[in-house]
Amino acid sequence: MLGSELVIRALARRGVTTIFSLSGNQIMPLYDACIDAGIRIVHVRHEAAAVFMADAWSQVTGELGVALLTAAPGIANGIAPLFSAAQAESAVLVLSGDSSVAEDGMGAFQELDQAAMTAPLTKWSRRVTDARSLVSTLDTAVSTALADRRGPVHLALPFDLMTRESGLDALPAQMPDAKPAEPAANTIETIAQLLGQARRPLILAGPSLCRDRIRRALPAHSQALNAPIVPMESPRGLRDPSLGAIAEVVAEADLIVLLGKRLDFTVGFGRESVFGKTARVVAIDPDVDMLRRAERLLGDRLAARCVSDVSVALERLEQASRPPGHDRVAWIERVASARLERGTAPAGSKRDIHPRALCESVNQFLGGVPEPILVCDGGEFGQWAQAFCTAPTRIINGVSGAIGGGICYAIAAKIARPGATVVLLMGDGTAGFHLSEFDTAVREQAGVIAVIGNDLRWNAEHVIQQRTYGEDRLIGCGLSATARYDAAVAGLGGFGAFVERIDALAPALQAALGSGKPACINVRMEGEPAPVFARNQAGASAH
Repeated sequence: MLGSELVIRALARRGVTTIFSLSGNQIMPLYDACIDAGIRIVHVRHEAAAVFMADAWSQVTGELGVALLTAAPGIANGIAPLFSAAQAESAVLVLSGDSSVAEDGMGAFQELDQAAMTAPLTKWSRRVTDARSLVSTLDTAVSTALADRRGPVHLALPFDLMTRESGLDALPAQMPDAKPAEPAANTIETIAQLLGQARRPLILAGPSLCRDRIRRALPAHSQALNAPIVPMESPRGLRDPSLGAIAEVVAEADLIVLLGKRLDFTVGFGRESVFGKTARVVAIDPDVDMLRRAERLLGDRLAARCVSDVSVALERLEQASRPPGHDRVAWIERVASARLERGTAPAGSKRDIHPRALCESVNQFLGGVPEPILVCDGGEFGQWAQAFCTAPTRIINGVSGAIGGGICYAIAAKIARPGATVVLLMGDGTAGFHLSEFDTAVREQAGVIAVIGNDLRWNAEHVIQQRTYGEDRLIGCGLSATARYDAAVAGLGGFGAFVERIDALAPALQAALGSGKPACINVRMEGEPAPVFARNQAGASAH
């Protein structure tokens, strides 16, 4: 059996049905092996798109997402999305073609230490040098990606190992996957006691608990523990507009449980000005390094720490929970109310379409379509979308803050769930990264609907410059007023619509849906800073 056949058959044995890829010399043997294995190759226009799509596939399905890239410049093009996948805690396997082992050190075509390049961005990165270890190494890669805090892994596959006989006639036995880290029983008991004693407990859940299947179960978990659970996956952290005025109640909590939530910039590093001077903190995390960080930053404010898979820890906490010593009805209602805070609609606008009005119109559309999936991408406009659009399944650009993957996320979501209505909201800056992937969407018959909030600029940076340097010091943020992204998509075989009035948006959305094609609705809107919701600051919620 050829090495390429071993790799692809091992993936098929693990249930892989779809690989996102851009073709290249060194991975042609793997393409050929996919034909006999019945694995679908979604052929994209840029390697970064393949990794973004694998990330979204993992988020939507809960399974391993797989990207296959060619050597050197191919894997280099796919580097940035690895950072996004790592921060989003997505199980992604990146396979890359590589120069032949037999030509190591000889200046081979596209010879590069790829594993060293991806190591800082992945949980695990290796290069195989022996054909007989291909399957066992692949099994280790997959197991690592799926274990505890999920994340991306990378395996480089030398060309000569793919094209020659491996010496094996059948797949070796599959290596067992790593078991989730179990929490110590006495530690769970201590945390359960702390939860029972607290008057105002608050559980901050990390990205792994934000996936739709798990996210939908959070209210039941919250009820079982008699404590509010707040899912966090945005780079804006406690200022995430989709969480309303949550920062206010975080400051009032007397016990904060970090459940798979890294202690980082998104929660102000746990400073007393953010968590409150008297608040005690519990950290539950599968990564010992994250617990050490909590110890270093919190000192004696850290009441307990627990090494565990977060889903397992949540289950054990529910089993050990006891009736609270205090009535928490008012507290739970206060947290819920803070999360729903959205302020008042703006009184007027310089042009016809305000980003809030745009998003509210799209949200109304989402409420009337089958199986809606919402994708949000971009700087300021992405925050408006997160605040005013909802769906049972949501993909955002995540804690990394990296923009540009939205089109790719949407396409992968549609391929994963063909019956879903996938709606993407993104800014015009974001749209420029991977607009060519509409060609992929057309070829794959992935009828996504993209709505561009077009304010003719990189608005996040515009806002920073305006606030920091002044109105007369704006530079390098303007975008074209004549760019017709909708016409470009139509030229690629999709549906395009240009909208300048708010009353034209709903009909455009219905027309896009009815077309059955990948669609782009280019909406001219005014640029506004992302909303920040605060009930104790007059006017803070409006802009």
